[in-house]
Amino acid sequence: MDKETLCKSLSSGKAAAKLAVPPLKLRCAKLRDFRKRLLAAKTEIYAALVADINRDQLETLLAELNPLVQIIKFLEKNLSSLSRPRRLPGSLNTFPASTVMYREPFGKVLVISTWNYPLLLSLEPALGAFAAGNQVVLKLSPRSPHTNELIVKLLKSCFSSDEILTVCDELTLDEVLDYRYDYIFLTGNSTTGKTVMAKAAANLTPCTMELGGKNPCIVAEGANLRLAARRIAWGKFFNAGQSCAAPDHLLIQKSIKDKFLNLLTEEIRKMYGQNVPGGTFTSMPDAKAYQRMIGLISEGRLICGGGRYPQQLAIEPTVIDRLPENSPLFQGEIFGPVLPVKEFATEEELISTLALLPRPLAAYCFGGSEKIKLFLKESFSCGALVFNDVLIHFCNMHIPFGGVGDSGFGAYHGVRTFTTFTHEKPVMTQSKWFDLPFRYPPYSRFLRRLIEFFTR
Repeated sequence: MDKETLCKSLSSGKAAAKLAVPPLKLRCAKLRDFRKRLLAAKTEIYAALVADINRDQLETLLAELNPLVQIIKFLEKNLSSLSRPRRLPGSLNTFPASTVMYREPFGKVLVISTWNYPLLLSLEPALGAFAAGNQVVLKLSPRSPHTNELIVKLLKSCFSSDEILTVCDELTLDEVLDYRYDYIFLTGNSTTGKTVMAKAAANLTPCTMELGGKNPCIVAEGANLRLAARRIAWGKFFNAGQSCAAPDHLLIQKSIKDKFLNLLTEEIRKMYGQNVPGGTFTSMPDAKAYQRMIGLISEGRLICGGGRYPQQLAIEPTVIDRLPENSPLFQGEIFGPVLPVKEFATEEELISTLALLPRPLAAYCFGGSEKIKLFLKESFSCGALVFNDVLIHFCNMHIPFGGVGDSGFGAYHGVRTFTTFTHEKPVMTQSKWFDLPFRYPPYSRFLRRLIEFFTR
């Protein structure tokens, strides 16, 4: 679609109250049709992601295609029950009224996706918004052009532009944000989040922000070091560390540090060997991202990795120790195949370090005393907390996925992929045959005492 036509489509959107909501059966049928087309196109999907970021087919299957198919199946199966009005209890003040809670779509929803998981992070929220009855505008990231082309093709085969309108390179994000929406869903970083919120504030548009963060990964005494090394090596370097929920930095107890780093190096070499540009390691999306990562590994003691492959825009899985406190690796989100190490001697020191962190999207812990575990559960704020593993909570669609504070707000997955895009509207119906007289003036002393009795 050309720019002029897109602009007309964006500006011609009706007010939320006037949008025609597609019938429930039609929405279910379209989701089912799209799922079948998605599965039929899996070879094209693998090829597109290899072309964009050289990602291994199994990683694409595990991280994108399988979760996406599962959420579509979930919506198909549960859309009727999720949409059904539910009766709410009443109160003394409203007796004998009945109240029913309806879920209504917001109207016109803007979904802004990102490039690291371009299929899942665009289609899950877009399909969830459509399933809820909204008109969807999907803004795709320009950093995944081959996958974008396929997404547009698949969506056009099932949905009209009045149902899901895709925007790729025709308009910049700023241009798309110049139009008015009833809800905005963003997956991105905090910089983009601030831009989106500033635009949304002008129209008081509600938002969900799925942002990244400095996700700490703790390894303390009592951990199964071999298992921890294997799982951290996998979770950190899956998709070349380009996952918003990936371990960002390692906090390791001094007494076990050397042994653990040796095991971690072994596990990295077992998984990835020496041939990083091969078919099992994802590349950066472009030269800008590659150069940024090169700049981050210019200091500290190299534990493993560090190899650079500019033609493939790839960097070996890299672990770095002995970094200064003001190192850039301890400042912003890394979002790449580099794992900085910071040691702690005592659990009190660890708690002090964690207390200074901005609230992350996820936190991971291997080992540690009950004191540490209790602190993490009750006093450390984060989007999700996982013991003895990393990253896999994202794969459970029954767990709400979202951040807190610096890492975002709002959540989706499972039920919330539907409810996030709907407004709860209570509808109360009062009796016209019975009318409580005490609600009207003049008010008696007896009535006041009676109400005080019930409000004890």
